[in-house]
Amino acid sequence: MSVYLLYVCMLFLYRPTGELHGPMSVGCVAGDGQSYILFCDFFDRVIEAYQNHKISKLQESDFNHDNLKGGDDFDRDYALSCEVSVVRGVDDFGFPTHCSRGERRQLFMLAKKALDQLAEELPGKLYSRAELSQDKEDKGVTVGAPSLSQLRNGVARDWPDSRAVWISKDGTLVVWVNIDDHLRLVTTRDDANIAEAFQCICVNILKLEALYKKLRHPFIWKQQLGWVVSSPADVGTGLRASVRVKLQHLPRHKRLEDVLRRLRLRMDNTDCSEVYNISNAQTIGLDEVGFTQLVVDGVKLLIRMEKRLEGEEKIDDLVPLQK
Repeated sequence: MSVYLLYVCMLFLYRPTGELHGPMSVGCVAGDGQSYILFCDFFDRVIEAYQNHKISKLQESDFNHDNLKGGDDFDRDYALSCEVSVVRGVDDFGFPTHCSRGERRQLFMLAKKALDQLAEELPGKLYSRAELSQDKEDKGVTVGAPSLSQLRNGVARDWPDSRAVWISKDGTLVVWVNIDDHLRLVTTRDDANIAEAFQCICVNILKLEALYKKLRHPFIWKQQLGWVVSSPADVGTGLRASVRVKLQHLPRHKRLEDVLRRLRLRMDNTDCSEVYNISNAQTIGLDEVGFTQLVVDGVKLLIRMEKRLEGEEKIDDLVPLQK
């Protein structure tokens, strides 16, 4: 199996995807958590190149949301909405790129048990992929057909068998099961209050972590890599914090690339003109609070720069030092 896993990773290394200010995908996948150990010479180099982080010290984790400063005070004329997500791999199972149908069904049953217990405190319901498509009531969640890359790398095998989405009754939390990884928790807010979104993720990922440990299948953790999942683009924290920001002048400024690099942020196009997703460019090297703080501070600075440019003022004095 190990030879097969290495072959899969080599096959998909660095396929370009045409992102505006950075790559959309790392271009390779792992078959299971042990692949990061067996093929560390390969995966370490990929992680270091993609995430611009030297794997040399232990990765830390911090889900104490009280340690985050700000995030509830963006200028709403510019900050439109936000999203925080975290992805997890479950120990003793192959990743979606390589797991068998039986493993995927076991993962589904584990998720159902854990989410049923989570629902005792945060009411919600687990919908299979078919139920979500057939239910006429708008849940605000759409699971589209597998992408071309998912078809190629094996994630879409047996689709849509054992794929599901858990949705909290109050709409604050969505949990994707076997869609692109074992688990992905997502919180979105229309008020751009990323502090509240981060708190929701922190509280519920810790509860699920405890429930999975109780079920004898903890989330995969490696000391130097942190939380390990199928994509090297997500190892470390598995966390993505993003804010949709309206920017008219800054995206055309000659210093933008330099500013984003120094802030350790990425800027992606959305389906709306002059609206961009600002998110953390890395997931390893800092803890969860640290990466969310980068986004909070960075978005505030970008909005400040935009306001300067609106008044036809220079922004050179606002360009930060390397974070």
